[in-house]
Amino acid sequence: NVGLGACGQTNKDSDFIAAVGASRFDQNTPNGNPNKNTLCGKKIKISYKGKSTTVTVRDRCPGCGYNDLDLSPAAFRALAPQSVGRISGTWVY
Repeated sequence: NVGLGACGQTNKDSDFIAAVGASRFDQNTPNGNPNKNTLCGKKIKISYKGKSTTVTVRDRCPGCGYNDLDLSPAAFRALAPQSVGRISGTWVY
């Protein structure tokens, strides 16, 4: 479930948002202030098995790899059933 993200905004499970991997997020954080991260608010288009959705970066994912995204429940369901758990799709800003 989502809540207060590293970008300083409170989010809901129904929002189409993503958290980016901590190493990617941290390299875009000026002076250590995550609320001013240059990735915050960026749109990402994600594609998986013929489906696609667009999300907004609103958080940092400590358990994710550099190229990983952690999606809100609503964004994930736009691509696959949540019961799948993890998917390997493609994404671009």
